[in-house]
Amino acid sequence: MPKNKTQKSLNTGKIQIIYGLHAVRAALLNNQRVHEELHITENNHKIVENHRSKIKKITVLDQKEFKKLHGGEKSTQGVVLKTNDFERPSLQQFLIKENVNGKSVLLALDQITDPQNIGSIMRSCALFNCKGIIVAKDNAPDLTPSLYKAASGAAEIVNYFKVTNLKRSISELKKHGYWAYGFDSSNDSKSANINFSKKSILVFGSEGKGIRELVKKECDEIIKLKMQQDTHYQIDSLNVSNAASIALYEFYKS
Repeated sequence: MPKNKTQKSLNTGKIQIIYGLHAVRAALLNNQRVHEELHITENNHKIVENHRSKIKKITVLDQKEFKKLHGGEKSTQGVVLKTNDFERPSLQQFLIKENVNGKSVLLALDQITDPQNIGSIMRSCALFNCKGIIVAKDNAPDLTPSLYKAASGAAEIVNYFKVTNLKRSISELKKHGYWAYGFDSSNDSKSANINFSKKSILVFGSEGKGIRELVKKECDEIIKLKMQQDTHYQIDSLNVSNAASIALYEFYKS
């Protein structure tokens, strides 16, 4: 009986669809989830090994049936999971828990709307011990099936905070001892070496537009990653997910 109560408290009641081998495997490993149904093609039966007891219903479909229900296997990789979302902390709850750590990094993404980019950034966060991404509610995607797939399992462990006002949230984080670093490829006055604070917020804007001025003003330091630009072919900036990976690595090794 206590076990059922615990599961209920973790279950938000919101149903999510997750597809892709890595994303589904990670979801099945997450004991905070309650799984309703799994659809798999005949050649993907191994994914349910050790997880059968966690899934209420498992349906094995042939290629034709699967395609009729879910389209081709190119995007889903032949696995589609219907699962309950789990309780996630608010930004305030996260900060209370994170405060015990001597070193902490968060990402703030300003108007980055591509789920593929956010999923890739989330994956880098998981690998470089960044436990949270902050985005504005009005200018960022929800945790969609394509974002889950791009994150390759990282969405199970990296918090995705959707806030009303990104500038205000950065300001609040600074009151908790965080230092904000804005990464801007158009900026010429950069530090030769980045001396990260023990508690850092790495701020990135959308490709092309960059960080909005009102958010940039909240940054304590503006940084341009050192790179060799190709002026002939006009290759002058990194994809935002690649830039975030480099910045996270620099913080990780600092």
